[in-house]
Amino acid sequence: MTSQIRGNQLARLLGQWHALPGRRRSPDYAALAAAIRGLLADGRLPLGARLPAERELAESLRISRTTVTAAYRELRDSGHLASRRGAGSWTMLPGNHRVAGSGLWTPLEDREMLDLGVAALAAPPELLPAAQAAAADLPSYLGGAGYHPTGISELREAIARTYDERGLPTSPEQIMVTNGTQHALDLVLRLTHSPGSSVLVEAPSYPNALAALHGRRARISTHGLAPDAPGWDADLLLGALRQGRPKLAYLIPDFQNPTGHLMSAQLRERLVATAHAVGADLVVDESFVDLSLDGRVMPPPTASFDRHSRVLTVGGMSKAYWGGLRIGWIRASAPQVQRLAAVRVGVDMASPVLDQLVAVHLLAQGPAIVAARRGQLTAQRDALLGALAERLPEWRVTVPHGGVTLWAELDGPISSALARAAEQVGVRLAPGPRFGLDGTLERFLRLPFTLPGADLVEAVDRIAAVRYDLDRVGRPQWSEPAVIA
Repeated sequence: MTSQIRGNQLARLLGQWHALPGRRRSPDYAALAAAIRGLLADGRLPLGARLPAERELAESLRISRTTVTAAYRELRDSGHLASRRGAGSWTMLPGNHRVAGSGLWTPLEDREMLDLGVAALAAPPELLPAAQAAAADLPSYLGGAGYHPTGISELREAIARTYDERGLPTSPEQIMVTNGTQHALDLVLRLTHSPGSSVLVEAPSYPNALAALHGRRARISTHGLAPDAPGWDADLLLGALRQGRPKLAYLIPDFQNPTGHLMSAQLRERLVATAHAVGADLVVDESFVDLSLDGRVMPPPTASFDRHSRVLTVGGMSKAYWGGLRIGWIRASAPQVQRLAAVRVGVDMASPVLDQLVAVHLLAQGPAIVAARRGQLTAQRDALLGALAERLPEWRVTVPHGGVTLWAELDGPISSALARAAEQVGVRLAPGPRFGLDGTLERFLRLPFTLPGADLVEAVDRIAAVRYDLDRVGRPQWSEPAVIA
């Protein structure tokens, strides 16, 4: 079902549209059309959404209907609006252009490249001793076949304890161990999603999750996040659930990737209640939940508001510990975990026992490891913010209080061109459109602060140099896109 934007909702998204740069040189209708195009370009207004009727929008903006009529006509002429008499007007891009979210290749490793495409830390010093201790524990498992579809009992108990400590009572039977968070998402989709079903996601969102949804032939609709906190517009998000009635919603409420936003407890509660009312399952990605910075107190887990087994939570050790340790998990009801195990048998049988034993030892030291990670990330975030303020002051960045990424609003729709140019000077970037569906988000760039501070400052220096030369470069040299994590 096509989502419908009400007049008051669009007015709130437009904000001070009449005060945009260049406003004095443009008539009212042109300024309004430009503001709506801007909302489409940055992903806050989804494609295929039905806009309010001309009279309704005019009343909400307190302007004449003639102005709205002219603005809608200009949007149709520029290819950003399609209208049908008696049915309404829908947003689109010129030529109805759409960009798929799949088709990634892994580049050859280049140790001289400053890679800002991957938002993950190097391994902590505790990893090697944990691996040695795990190897010593391994003999007790060698007498069996080694297949544990839901995970070894020690690790399931350790993961369940982490939820208990966050105030969400959890039994080991509610945990399935997976080969990373992406694998967890794939198994959840195999259980809950049928090809062609509708799925609601945030815009922007995690590219590999979008690729997984494309792989399952999902019909994806989006809720556009604002660059500024709090990010989610509760009215629009809950309205999208009620209107579209998707089979599934995939959300990242804890330091959202890539924006870094943190969803309030109140919205989490309303979200779960609305999902139950419309019959939607919620897949909640908690990849960054451990990485709260600045002493930020975390809201309760989204699943703590669930009374009807509507929330399936995925998490893992890639962000707070190490991406090379492919350990993730799913928290769901015990019957759902058993159904997931039945689905898994047709995929990969079980996770490696040795890796799981390493995870057990790391989680036992979790508080100390995570505390060190938070201190490291805080210092690196501040180094990146300082470099951006000095070298690229025209860019606008909301300071995240957790996670590992900044979501920068650039001084123009140049994200993809900037990424190509930066590659030539040894910096790999993840341009904004990789986090969306439709070729939008060209004004945005994700910048992780997972590299050492000196490397981040050097990367910003190189980015600034190519940014200022960007308008004078010739035809870009196209290259295969790098993997984003």
